[in-house]
Amino acid sequence: MTEPVLIGVGSNLDDPVERLAEAVRRLEGAVEVLAASSVYRSEPVGFREQPDFYNLVVRGRSALEPHVLLARLHAVEEAMGRRRTFANAPRVIDLDLLACGGVVLDGPHLTLPHPRMAERAFVLVPLAEVAPGWRHPRAGRTARELLEGAGTLERIERWGELPAGASGPPVP
Repeated sequence: MTEPVLIGVGSNLDDPVERLAEAVRRLEGAVEVLAASSVYRSEPVGFREQPDFYNLVVRGRSALEPHVLLARLHAVEEAMGRRRTFANAPRVIDLDLLACGGVVLDGPHLTLPHPRMAERAFVLVPLAEVAPGWRHPRAGRTARELLEGAGTLERIERWGELPAGASGPPVP
């Protein structure tokens, strides 16, 4: 049985928009990508002395259990050269499992839905674009309602569409 999934994708190093396109392609096999939002450029959150981030949200389906899907996302990050140095550090790629069906989890390695998604413009804006009617299983509000009620968030602007034809094989 496949579950709807929402995945946040971000990068601010090494041709970030190309890295986003490559990451989406590498999701093949783990996620059936149904739609990807526009690409958005946003200011960094947390550690501010770094380049702006480029972000999007993927709406898809996956038959994988959430912990297995998260491991696949981490495998894509590793294959693309992500090195975890410190919190909110610059990164070549960042894949966040935002939601998996209506699953609610509070674990040491995975919390669903993503605990800070409603506080981040770089998640809410592309999420409201690609899945405006998605309902947060804890808050009971749609993505559009979460965005409208978010108040002041970090600077964000629409950059454009994801380029087609990115290189990179899917990660098994």
